[in-house]
This record gives sequence, structure tokens and C-alpha cells, in this order.
Amino acid sequence: MAQPWIAAMPFTRPRLLTVALAIGGAALFQWAGLPLAFLFGPMAVCLVAALAGARLQGLGQVSVAARTILGVAVGASVTPALIGQLPLMGLSLALIPVYVALIALVGVPFFHRICGFDRVTAYYAAMPGGLQDMVTFGAEAGGDVRALSLVHATRVLIIVTIAPLLLTTLYGVALTNPIGAPLADVPLDQLALMVLAALVGWKGGERIGLFGAAILGPLIVTAALSLAGVIHMRPPAEAVLMSQLLIGMSIGVYYVGVTLRELRNVVAAGVAFVLLLALMAAAFTELVVLTGLAPPVEGFLAFAPGGQAEMTVLAIVAGADLGFVVTHHLMRIIVVITGAPVLAHLLRLGGRGG
Repeated sequence: MAQPWIAAMPFTRPRLLTVALAIGGAALFQWAGLPLAFLFGPMAVCLVAALAGARLQGLGQVSVAARTILGVAVGASVTPALIGQLPLMGLSLALIPVYVALIALVGVPFFHRICGFDRVTAYYAAMPGGLQDMVTFGAEAGGDVRALSLVHATRVLIIVTIAPLLLTTLYGVALTNPIGAPLADVPLDQLALMVLAALVGWKGGERIGLFGAAILGPLIVTAALSLAGVIHMRPPAEAVLMSQLLIGMSIGVYYVGVTLRELRNVVAAGVAFVLLLALMAAAFTELVVLTGLAPPVEGFLAFAPGGQAEMTVLAIVAGADLGFVVTHHLMRIIVVITGAPVLAHLLRLGGRGG
């Protein structure tokens, strides 16, 4: 029986066109032998189509559901061995609040004084949190929702595009690590447990107001089952590829209806800010690597200010220590999500977020 949110979703022409372009992009990149074809192909083709004026439309809750797969993949990597390593991550994790504070100190004046954003929009545009969370907080505080969406989509787009290039050229990573066992090799009981963990974690997380519920809810439930020795496999490779396709597609769709004025002002501001973020990320990466707090690849991925879902995909295909990378991104998201509304309130930016 289909889930109600799937059955109720109208498969409109824009949605069918979007899915067709995404699948075509994945097939094209796969044929060309390009890395991360199921992420970059849909992202690139949908982005070009959106900028060309095509009427594209995302899949709503279906795309959100794709993130539960990554939550389960991360949760399955939470083992007693990882828990034992947490004290060793203490010093590098302690740098995350400093990192976020530095980004805010640079980003807010940049967007407000140089780019001309109002204070609320400038504040939430600078915060390196999840796209949906920052747009939601910014909207409640009276910020420009369209500007926030484009700035954060641009940040994720550029980081996701450049990070693999840096991994292959600077660190010699092949990005060919197996993303999971084939579906045929995953026992039915494991598959059923993973589906249950995804649904319970996602919907349960939404019910209690958990931020990033689609990823964090399944992550928490799966981690508990992994630590209990019940789940001991990642989601099948086909599921991870599907999640990549839907995530790549959704990034491209954010640019539907973008105007030349928005490209010149908002998107350009987002690009410039990513350059500043890159410098700060590089500095912190060097710090943790030179001090022996992290290996080079893990240090790079842990401090790359991209989206949590996208960085999870990169960590998997790079064969990096998934627990180390995701723990640092969770710390960044927690600092931003809990700190942003409080600090905005202290700065009297208005609304719930201020």
C-alpha cells in the first residue's frame, strides 16, 4: 500500500519533466564516466534547465524521504568502537563553535554592509546551517525567504561541486568506495529494520519538533539499533543512489524562476560568500591536520561547510571515517540551530528567530 504522502502527490507535468531530466542527467554522467553521476548529473541538468526557464517542480516529501536513507547509513556506522573514539574527537569538536562564530562575524557584515541585505536576512544568510532550517528561522524572523533560499542553495551547490575536485586532486581520493551492498545481498530482516528505523525516526522526529528530522531521526533510531547489535548493515547501494539522485535534483530545482537581478545580486553574493567560507574552512582544516587532530581527508570533509546530506554522500564514496565526519557536522548543525535563534533574539532581530 502506498504511503499517503505519495498517493496524494500529483504527478504534474513539471514534476514528470523534472524526474525525466534528473534520470537523463544521471545516465549522461554515468555514460561519461564522471564521478558521483547520480548526484552531479541530476543537479547539473536540472540547474541548467531551471536557469533556461523550464518549469520544474520538486517531489516534495519524496525528496525529503530520500534523506532518511542517509540518516540510516550514518546511524549504521555508529558502533561501540565509534563511541569509544568520541573523547579523541574532543579537541577538534571544540573548534566547531569557534568556526561557526568566525563565520558569523565575517558573514553578517558582508551580507548587510556590502551586499545590502537587511539585518535579518544577512544574519540567517551567513549562518552555515541546514538550508531548510535557516530559511524557516529567517522567514519567522521576517527575512527575505527567496534570498535566503538562493544563498544557501548556492553555498551547497558550489561546495558539493568543488569538494570532490579537491578530494581527487589534492588528496588523491578516487571516490570509488562502495556505497553499500547490492539490494539482493541485504537480508530481508535487515532491510525491514532499516525501513522501520527510517520511518519511525523521520515521523517521530517531526512530531517532537526535531530539527533536520528526516536525517537526524533515522540516524538516532538506527544508531540505537546498531549499538544494540540489531542493525549491522548500511542501506543497499540502490537506495543510496536514489537518494543522491533526488538530492541532486532538489538542488537544481531551487533555481527555478531565478531572474537576472537575482543572479546579479543574490546568487553573486552567495558565490562571493562561499569564497570566504572556503578560506576559513581551509584554515581550520590545516589546523586540525597539522596538530594531528584529524587525517587530511577527514579534516577536510569535517569542516567543509556544505549540507549534511551532501557531505555524508562524499564521506561514503571517499571511504572516509563516516563517524568522524558526521559527528563534526552534527556539532556544527547543533551549534547553529540552537545558537542562531538565541543570538538573533539578543540582537533583537524580531520574530521567533529574533
